[in-house]
Amino acid sequence: MTNRYRSSAALTEQWDNFDFSVEDGVATVTLNRPEKLNPLTFESYADLRDLLHEIPHREDIKVLVLRGEGKAFCAGGDVNEIIGELIQMDAKDLIGFTRMTGEVIRAMRECPVPIIAAIQGIAAGAGSVLALASDFRIVTETGRFAFLFTKVGLSGGDMGAAYLLPRAVGYGRATQLLMLGDTIDAETADRYGLVSKLVTNETLDEEVAALAGRLASGPTLAYAQTKSLITRELDMPIGSAMELDAMTQALLMTSADHAEFHAAFNEGRKPDWQGR
Repeated sequence: MTNRYRSSAALTEQWDNFDFSVEDGVATVTLNRPEKLNPLTFESYADLRDLLHEIPHREDIKVLVLRGEGKAFCAGGDVNEIIGELIQMDAKDLIGFTRMTGEVIRAMRECPVPIIAAIQGIAAGAGSVLALASDFRIVTETGRFAFLFTKVGLSGGDMGAAYLLPRAVGYGRATQLLMLGDTIDAETADRYGLVSKLVTNETLDEEVAALAGRLASGPTLAYAQTKSLITRELDMPIGSAMELDAMTQALLMTSADHAEFHAAFNEGRKPDWQGR
């Protein structure tokens, strides 16, 4: 399903580099190379970027869930399929690659739908940044995070990690995680503020489905604007942020959902949110 702002280019129906499904407003991307702990490749990066650019034009997607098949979320970039090729590339191709990976993270933050990362096992390297860029991280007791870029001789500030992580866990913790590249367990990640909810392995699917269902059936226009404000106000002075808040709130006060809340309150029922 498309909206009226989509032009003649067709939406992609088949994604070759991960499993993709949509049900009841919830889109699920499953990284599907469990034998290698679901590493990313040039092609899967490109597919993620393109999907994230298409989602705002799809009326049938209200929430996006990212997950990995098997015992891991994502072990980062494939050592041989990516690193083995990168060391043979020239500067032009290398900047093309690094811009593409960063575009995935920027698109995640600018995508208007909430994104949930369902994390069991390792989220390492690029996988840890995918988790970081998500709006919610539901993490099992086996979950682990490793921003391990320096351990392969690269900057810890890859793919926007040096921008996002200090804002999530503070300057000191971010310095520790990005500079040393050590792996932290789920309990430590929770204590640092990286975890939205810590769950058992057995309840991961249930918890993710409950949150996704709640978001998909809720006031999606309000969610989209809230996410936009959280992202855009990170670098604004307080005066500009307050003005953007005021303009956004005044606009939403004219929405059908706001009027529906008022009607539902007076009629003693739950609101029937329309996302308008």
